[in-house]
Amino acid sequence: MRIRWRHRLPIFDFSGVFPRFIQLYRAFIPARRRNGYSHAVFFLTEKIVLLYNKSMSTKSFKGGCHPPERKAISAESEVLTVMPSSKMVWIPVTQGGAPNTPLVKVGDTVVRGQKIAETDKFMSAPVHASISGTVKKIEPHLVTGNTDALCIAIQAGEDTSEAFMEPLDPFTCTKEDALKRIREAGITGMGGASFPVHVKLSPPKDAKIDYILGNAAECEPYLCTDAASMYHSTEAIIDGMAIIMHITGAGKGIIALEDNKKQLVPVFQKAIAKIKENPVGAGAYDISVELCKTKYPQGGEKNLTAAVVGREIPSGGLPFQVGCIIQNVGTMKAISDAFRKGKPLIDRPLTISGGACENPLNAVAPIGTCISDLIPDVVRLKPGVTKIISGGPMMGFAMKSADFPVQKNTSGVLFLTREEVNLDEESPCIGCGKCVSHCSCQLSPVLMIRALKANKMEEAVRCGLMDCVECGICSYVCPARIKLVQRFKVGKQLLREAKQKEAAKAAAAQGGR
Repeated sequence: MRIRWRHRLPIFDFSGVFPRFIQLYRAFIPARRRNGYSHAVFFLTEKIVLLYNKSMSTKSFKGGCHPPERKAISAESEVLTVMPSSKMVWIPVTQGGAPNTPLVKVGDTVVRGQKIAETDKFMSAPVHASISGTVKKIEPHLVTGNTDALCIAIQAGEDTSEAFMEPLDPFTCTKEDALKRIREAGITGMGGASFPVHVKLSPPKDAKIDYILGNAAECEPYLCTDAASMYHSTEAIIDGMAIIMHITGAGKGIIALEDNKKQLVPVFQKAIAKIKENPVGAGAYDISVELCKTKYPQGGEKNLTAAVVGREIPSGGLPFQVGCIIQNVGTMKAISDAFRKGKPLIDRPLTISGGACENPLNAVAPIGTCISDLIPDVVRLKPGVTKIISGGPMMGFAMKSADFPVQKNTSGVLFLTREEVNLDEESPCIGCGKCVSHCSCQLSPVLMIRALKANKMEEAVRCGLMDCVECGICSYVCPARIKLVQRFKVGKQLLREAKQKEAAKAAAAQGGR
């Protein structure tokens, strides 16, 4: 029995969705015409349907790109606990939120876990001693971003005692006490922004939170510290998510995992099953795992929300406006530790890697550890270090030296060779539109850069300057090697300064009246 091809094919509509399927379809037509209808027709159709169904189970967003992953360390590898060779830490006084004031002075003896800096501002997070010892200096020191910031230098002593808080049951205490515990623990977002977590978990009263999204994407190349945390501390991460769900009243928790780490799905499912068997609190254990396509920047708040729950964060808006709160998986573990152990955020897991790093590793270091103090005892470098980056290669900061401390939001440190960095000179824009098609925020970088070059700030804003998340995709895909994202950062800063001047003028005029 012959099957009429024109009646069978339109069942599958792949146009605009899966270009590879179109290629297979077009490649097969000549063979069909030459050889007639064979079993290959049914075999190919079956394979296409299977691929279609498989692809539909992976969430994603429009735009983005897939740079080489270069994740040299597996999630199962050992995580080393390290100490600086100098036995001294340089702890930045402010690591998220409003500026803190030191609570100690030179010569004071401090204990690991003791609060050493804070402010009474709500939008702030206190800082704690990461080692026990003596305060040797309180002075500016190089930090991430190539700026000097006030730091407290502590020299380790023989005393190894700790001053943690008493454990607190997050499911029996009040919401106010739970938020206070998170603030007292100095917990800030560990995914990069270092935003005070107690503030993020305090949305407006009229905001209904439906979802807590655990950001497990870790989409930047090289970085794999979150993957290690997910493998070694799965139960603590799920416990942290349950605590957040209880505080916010969210009904659903989702771990959003890129499919290059799908081997961790059974690990999470085991931890989720355990919490379902022994519920920690009513409604606080409806947790699942969703696979997202491995693509940069999958971990961005707007991208993750759109991919996982299909909700779009408005321009200039925040996730709570669409019923979501997003937390990095490392932050979730820190929240669990704050309640179960009374431990403040004083240690930071990070990846140390790059082509110039002889022994890539995942490590846990006391906050304030200078990277230079890990060389060469912990980190062995090859000749030819061309660039040192604090963070990931797409959004991290190029540093002038390795003499900077680990902070609460330090996800990694990379030592890159000449082959891994782009040192090419810029050339004129060719108008190819790659920056537009790859932009994860659906902006028009080419129009933004033209407006900035013409000093047309209002036009740049209209084209989306203030909606840019500075992910670096436009610079990465630009064949002319134009440093787009750097110019957008400068443009934003100029715009902020102009607004501040206008506000100052308005205030002065109001005062004159």
